[in-house]
Amino acid sequence: MKSEILTVEQSFAADRYAAKNGVPFLTLMENAGRAVADEAVKRWSPRKTLVLCGPGNNGGDGLVAARYLKKYGWEVRVAVLGSRANLKGDVAAVAKQWDGSFETIEAGIFRDAELVIDAVFGAGFSRQLEDEAKTIALELNDLDIPVLAVDVPTGLHGDTGRVLGDVAIDADVTVTFFRKKPGHLLMPGRARCGEVVVADIGIPESALDALRPKLFEDTPALWSSSFPWPKDEAHKYDRGHCVVVSGPAHATGAARLAARGALRVGAGLVSVASPTAAVEVNAVELTAIMVKPFEGVEGLARLLEDKRFNSVVLGPGAGVGAETRAMVDRVLATQAAAVLDADALTSFKDDPKALYLLLREPCVLTPHEGEFERIFQGLLRRSSTRIEAARAAAATARCTVLLKGADTVIAAPDGRAAINGHAPPELATAGSGDVLAGMIGGLMAQGVDSFKAAAMAAWLHGEAAYRFGPGLISEDLPEQLPHVLAALKDATHGHPPR
Repeated sequence: MKSEILTVEQSFAADRYAAKNGVPFLTLMENAGRAVADEAVKRWSPRKTLVLCGPGNNGGDGLVAARYLKKYGWEVRVAVLGSRANLKGDVAAVAKQWDGSFETIEAGIFRDAELVIDAVFGAGFSRQLEDEAKTIALELNDLDIPVLAVDVPTGLHGDTGRVLGDVAIDADVTVTFFRKKPGHLLMPGRARCGEVVVADIGIPESALDALRPKLFEDTPALWSSSFPWPKDEAHKYDRGHCVVVSGPAHATGAARLAARGALRVGAGLVSVASPTAAVEVNAVELTAIMVKPFEGVEGLARLLEDKRFNSVVLGPGAGVGAETRAMVDRVLATQAAAVLDADALTSFKDDPKALYLLLREPCVLTPHEGEFERIFQGLLRRSSTRIEAARAAAATARCTVLLKGADTVIAAPDGRAAINGHAPPELATAGSGDVLAGMIGGLMAQGVDSFKAAAMAAWLHGEAAYRFGPGLISEDLPEQLPHVLAALKDATHGHPPR
């Protein structure tokens, strides 16, 4: 799987690059349409298929798909938006190769269709649907007919994943070309697209050298070559020592969840730094994870003078207030990698700039949208996408920012960003974010840089949730990691799945 994501404009630039390098636009259209037809054949038996075609290149892809499906023996109807006379250039050229009739897109067009191929508007469409296009989108969404979309479902913005206006077609499968676009992964686009298939249509891979994309999909293809698998001769001290700072006696569970995540993801040693009054409750609940007592801010500072503690997670259950702010100051004054989550962020809601002055790399901030608003006030509202917001936040904070959600975005200060769409709704449960913070800390303890550690942890976190399924609670996540890691190692090293 390829991990680069291209904006709509970059996708057009990739087409132009291909044309300049011996792959004409008409060839790209032919290859795209054939890829759509082939995907339909893979998924469905021959059936009555209606291909909806717009006036642009997306419609041309649909016309090619219709021709191939008819060649394969399928019963195919073609309907165009407006008049066939409006088709120009390459689209008009491929229209001449269609030997069937042309219907007009209008209400009732779906009368006997058993599959609809949506090739009305693609990712370059930027206005809300009107007239017949809106009518048929509303009608189709109310019918129980499978939909295969070309590029993106009609009415969806390719860069933002947002519905243009108040309606977009809901697809079961979307076939796009060369690389995914942000709208395939950002919500609600991800839900509207269904399963996204990326087809090779002949664009040279060297186009990426010219485009230099800095946006990626968070999959193992992005980071698996950097995963810190233990070496044969390694011992636990080679794999780092992650410290998770506990809250007071009545709020210790979050830190223990984080610590369990850090240990399961591979940190050689994990300790819970515990206020003296909370030592007993933490010690009773922990076995492989050590408990390190401390008293107050200065006590934590003295504890962290031990350079073997090379990663610190602070925030889960820490409490909001001046003491937590002071602890953040002491943690960031060390050379240890840091993960700041939850209360460690909210404690700066009245003075976010004070936090900015402390931050440095290696450090990862892990806010959900509410916490993000507290420390980057108004940034989400001013940004066109969560990608733009996370990038701006990372630049301001001078460290990695992981903006949590159904479409988690990880951004580095240098402008790199990754979208993680690998997250089932079961992750919306108390404590799952604490486990994620611990996993990031555990990976950073093993020497993984902050951007990749955040990306690795986000994907593994989602995969653990997928493996467990319904009924998930946060305690289940670390216990799924051995299975997730075993499968990842098998895939990375070319072994068959266990």
